[in-house]
Amino acid sequence: MRGLSREGDTYVSHGISMRPGASIPEVEVVKGNISLIVDEAGIDHLRLKLCVTGPYTLSLQFGYRNGRLMEELAEALSAIVEASIFKVKRGETALLAVDEPAFGLLDDPLLDRGSEGRESLLRAWERLFASASSRGLETIIHLHDTSDTLYLEAEHLDIIESHVDDPLYRDEKMISRVLEADKRVKASISRSDFDALIAQRLNIPAGSEEAPRRIGEVWSEIRRGRLRAVDFLEDVKLMERRLRFIVERFGAENVPYAGPECGLKGFPDYDSALEVLRRVSEAASKSI
Repeated sequence: MRGLSREGDTYVSHGISMRPGASIPEVEVVKGNISLIVDEAGIDHLRLKLCVTGPYTLSLQFGYRNGRLMEELAEALSAIVEASIFKVKRGETALLAVDEPAFGLLDDPLLDRGSEGRESLLRAWERLFASASSRGLETIIHLHDTSDTLYLEAEHLDIIESHVDDPLYRDEKMISRVLEADKRVKASISRSDFDALIAQRLNIPAGSEEAPRRIGEVWSEIRRGRLRAVDFLEDVKLMERRLRFIVERFGAENVPYAGPECGLKGFPDYDSALEVLRRVSEAASKSI
């Protein structure tokens, strides 16, 4: 990105823009090796999801924030997304995910109801979603808290996802609002917080004084090779039950995707993360 400088631990905007032609590097790698990937995976065609951190969450890295900043960030992100979209014989970009983990978690005056900042964020999201939608991609927003339903007003947002226990999947009023807004959901069917998985397996009460110590001990044992990370993963049957629960409430036609609740970079090793994906895939396949 151009037009920003760093001051201490934060950034300052001087009119943000993106370098012409800038794209997501990983997408370029996938595109250049797409035949190898589909052959190794044993599939005919690859449908790729693009994921970018959203303008609200990015704005929190700046010392001075206003609505205009979020719109500038959305413009820059849209340029990156547009340059990353492709369609070739054996694969294509099919979905844009906008990651907004900070939205709804903060008491932010910038988002007070009726404020210009709130309207700016809605315009920023819509800029991103409309850009992808006009090029044939589905759009999804990833949230950690869905209580502020501003996202339902984004016309070109198709799909919403959150964490396993979020009211999005359980609260009848929330479900009705999502469906009335003509949105669908991605079913989050496995936890991605490995500390929470340890606590769950050891029956450690949430927020207890002993939790940090016992969880830390498990991490140490895993690093020493005395425990296996895979033994703390959730089983396929639990994932199946979660998926059925969500499908029963939204209808199968409104649950196009299923997956882990969040990224897996916090897992102890690559093998355990891959095993989560394998189990999620198995659970989804059994529910079709």
